[in-house]
Amino acid sequence: MTQSIKLTSLSTKGGCGCKIGPADLAQVIRMLPPAAPDPNLLVGLDTSDDAGVYRLNDEMALVQTLDFFTPIVDDPYSFGQVAAANAISDIYAMGGKPLTALNIVAFPIAVLEKEILADILRGAADKLKEAGATLVGGHSIEDKEPKFGLAVTGLVHPDKVRANTGAKPGDKLILTKPIGVGILTSSIKKGLLTDEEIERVTAVMATLNKTAAETMDSYDVHACTDVTGFGLLGHSSEMAKGSSAGLRIFSDQVPVLERARELAEKGVIPGGTRNNFAHLVGSVTFPEAMDEIDQLILCDAVTSGGLLISVSGEEAEALFGELKSAGVEAAIIGEVTEENPGHITVI
Repeated sequence: MTQSIKLTSLSTKGGCGCKIGPADLAQVIRMLPPAAPDPNLLVGLDTSDDAGVYRLNDEMALVQTLDFFTPIVDDPYSFGQVAAANAISDIYAMGGKPLTALNIVAFPIAVLEKEILADILRGAADKLKEAGATLVGGHSIEDKEPKFGLAVTGLVHPDKVRANTGAKPGDKLILTKPIGVGILTSSIKKGLLTDEEIERVTAVMATLNKTAAETMDSYDVHACTDVTGFGLLGHSSEMAKGSSAGLRIFSDQVPVLERARELAEKGVIPGGTRNNFAHLVGSVTFPEAMDEIDQLILCDAVTSGGLLISVSGEEAEALFGELKSAGVEAAIIGEVTEENPGHITVI
């Protein structure tokens, strides 16, 4: 039997909230030389997209991504599942099908029981099996702070890549999971959630975006991204700027996890969420009547969030209905406009 330990107590930040902030990351990337041009690189560093896409031939392209983080929940098996679902999500966001994966492990093997690491790996393996992907290996190091994630490779047809840069005026925006994850997972560390609430947020994070991705495949989707560490508005901003289009987000239509606002009012707001909020100054216009708590929730640092889909306005209701019928927690949350390109207006 493994020892009883709160994994979240072993790290200062958890999940995608431990990402380097968007402002700091942008400064670092600007210092790097431009990559050598390659006509087969369909999606690279220049668009802040979810994964890289490299064309192998006229019928096939590789989708490659990597994601790892510190514990976001206390249960090792659940942590493995969430980390795997989060990493695989980038493949789905690009319109691809996951094929293989490599584990990335940092673990205090001399301090924690080996069964804890085995449970993390077992959770990830079960999620990979659900996704239809094959584990082909991995790499591990000893570290005082546990970290886990995966490098995932998928396949996509070169003509069916779903980048975050193609949103068109007239499109509707569909979100496939609720937000507020960062606030609730920070509350886990503070012991503020009931067992049922922990199960709820864990289930949201561990749910694959497979059904949503497969459902959108037959629709006229112009752009897609998954909502993770930079929050709903952060990833929406990347879509707006990359598409040279304006976005309107209807705040009352955005699904938010239960108790997120209550907990935020008590001061449970992750540092990553505040960083996202600060980074978006000048890129987002909020209503004068909206208080800062609601603004911060829209910027909340999400782990393993849903897909943000920009779909033709004529097909939005049909896609939304099919997603709901398939059990996806989807909502139509906004629209794409010609006005204010690169800017978000919250309604």
